[in-house]
Amino acid sequence: MTKVIIDSNKIDEVLNRGTIIEIFPTKKEFREKLLSGRKLRFYIGFDATAPTLHLSHAKNFMLMEKFRKLGHEVIILFGDFTARIGDPTGESSSRNQLTREEVLYNVKEWERLIKPLMDFDDKKNPPRIRYNHDWLSKLTIEDLINLASNFTVQQMIERDMFSKRLKEKKPIYLHEFLYPLMQGYDSVAMDVDVEVCGTDQIFNALLGRNLLKKMKGKDKFVVAVTLMENPKTGELMSKSNGTGVFLDTNSQDMFGQIMAQPDEMIETLFINCTLISLEEISKIMKKDNPRDAKAKLACEIVSIYFSEKEAKEAEKEFEKIFKDKKSPSDIPIIKLSKKKYNILDLLLEIKLASSKSEAKRLVEQGGVKIDDKKIKDWQKELEIKNEMIIQVGKRKFIKTKI
Repeated sequence: MTKVIIDSNKIDEVLNRGTIIEIFPTKKEFREKLLSGRKLRFYIGFDATAPTLHLSHAKNFMLMEKFRKLGHEVIILFGDFTARIGDPTGESSSRNQLTREEVLYNVKEWERLIKPLMDFDDKKNPPRIRYNHDWLSKLTIEDLINLASNFTVQQMIERDMFSKRLKEKKPIYLHEFLYPLMQGYDSVAMDVDVEVCGTDQIFNALLGRNLLKKMKGKDKFVVAVTLMENPKTGELMSKSNGTGVFLDTNSQDMFGQIMAQPDEMIETLFINCTLISLEEISKIMKKDNPRDAKAKLACEIVSIYFSEKEAKEAEKEFEKIFKDKKSPSDIPIIKLSKKKYNILDLLLEIKLASSKSEAKRLVEQGGVKIDDKKIKDWQKELEIKNEMIIQVGKRKFIKTKI
């Protein structure tokens, strides 16, 4: 049996790093519980509504690994049932419902991507993966009515997104009211001591706290963590906005995505996505050149997901492209069937643009180069040659082959 670590310095290091924003009922009570020596059951839940993960997701797994290393039981719960309902958090309209097959595909991708972050091979106390379809799919209508009887409609419409929709006279669907009940019941089904969640999930987590108290007479701590917003703009990481650093990529692209982050995100990423001490981070942030700090950040993060060797190689490649203005060493080669293409059709063919309108915008903004020469005319017809290098933006390169 794994021994719980009750070292106050190690516990305070986790609690005070900056990832944790708020603790219910209080931080003081939670700290005392961690120092009691009792092994606690932690859980964090994720609805895998897409197959991709970014660094804001990753910091949650890193935090859970810290609690696991203190000797506590850690559960990663995949909402393969709740993802099909769709949490309305942050949404001004109802989410599209997914099939179970779509959700399970996403879950498998997540499991693959989080393996560098947690020691699933630990023989004594490995992190556990669970799926809420195992219990939620077995609830009867009677069970659901009994669950719903614990809460009022007034409690539900306190959620800011529901009250906002009411003011804007937008619909709220009944199944969306069921989502907080389902998430709350997860705590009951797993009999947890602690739920870790994003600040956008506090309502659901506290509802689960109330439900656990009513059904089992048990108190649950709720540990709310940062969403890693840009401190200047409030913008969150998002693939659709092109603002994230994503895990389903190679070491060179990850390095480049980190270097593309705004300077105001450097400290946030150091705190939440590396293992460097706060003291060392403070020293790094005092350096005059933010670019040097960002390069250090990129090396640290890439090392976690790949290796130190790959991080150094990615840094060299980045320097080659952006500092020395040279092409990458290893450019993907794509075979083309025709010898002449309109530039928009070509960008679509080689998948450097998802639509003609995007391709046109890229050309008009000066983001497209052929053999290091900028293309300015989106109507241009190109004669394709072997080993022609097509560049979109700063990091996307393709080499042609006829």
